[in-house]
Amino acid sequence: MPDTPRPTAKATPAAAERLLQRLEWTVIRPLDGLLQGASRTLLRGAGIDLADLREYQPHDDVRHIDWNVTARLATPHVRVFTEDRDMTAWFLLDLSPSVDFGPPGQAKRDLVAGFVGVLARLLQRHGNRVGAVLHDGSAAMGRVLPARGGRDQVLQLLHALVAGAPAPSFVAPPGITELQRLLMGAQRLLRRRSAVFVLSDFLSTPGWDKPLARLAQRHDVVAVRLLDPLELTLPDMGLLLLRDPETGEQLQVDTHERGFRHRFARLAAQREADLRDKLARAGVDTLELSTDDDLLAALLRFMDLRAHRPRRAAAPPLAARHG
Repeated sequence: MPDTPRPTAKATPAAAERLLQRLEWTVIRPLDGLLQGASRTLLRGAGIDLADLREYQPHDDVRHIDWNVTARLATPHVRVFTEDRDMTAWFLLDLSPSVDFGPPGQAKRDLVAGFVGVLARLLQRHGNRVGAVLHDGSAAMGRVLPARGGRDQVLQLLHALVAGAPAPSFVAPPGITELQRLLMGAQRLLRRRSAVFVLSDFLSTPGWDKPLARLAQRHDVVAVRLLDPLELTLPDMGLLLLRDPETGEQLQVDTHERGFRHRFARLAAQREADLRDKLARAGVDTLELSTDDDLLAALLRFMDLRAHRPRRAAAPPLAARHG
């Protein structure tokens, strides 16, 4: 993809405060009044107190089926829980080199900061706790920010994102993102059912889809897919130096050649279809967030989807899918 360096905000707590204030003014304030009960739209609870048993209905979550009662009565029954008032949201953040691609001030990393800032602030204002895991694309799971409440927690999340931004002269180190490490680490970390937002461009080694599906069997998972239009189609820009943000490899191409642009678009479309298929099979809600998108509009579309969609069934066990 084209190499698009961008200026980086000074990594100070004041920078996080300025960013949050800007988000509160430009995004959160317009959302106020439109999102009555936003916490119930964003987080779907699964409380720990068993309230009742009843026959299974088509809209029920299959994860709540009581198999012992079902076998005894020969009719599917589900457990009914009382919802927790205090809920927890986790942000699993892919901060590998490829998320620094995009226009100055609107790169994929900027989308991460904006989305996390707005969602964390909304959830925190409703008494929920938020935590995060920051993954740099390596074999390690990443840095963990324990779940807490309060505005200071939102500022800490934003400061971690701002402080982790690369310098304008940043050159990607050799290596490929291993997103599955982040997802497998989250399975061990998250003991209690939570709302989980996975923010990534999913430019990773293969194998992340199965850990994502397992995570979705226990938690309410939303995949926030980050993308840039130049990753899908290349305009006619003449000779262009492309750099792989993960490995640092460079290649000069002639985008004036129509055949090259068509081959690029065809391969990109194949990758898109494969990615969307894997996300669908994992059983997660998906929000596509583009660098040319408006964050407020994207959040409104997403919240409308969440508000009108019934609880989705859990993804079937992986063995059952292939058996």
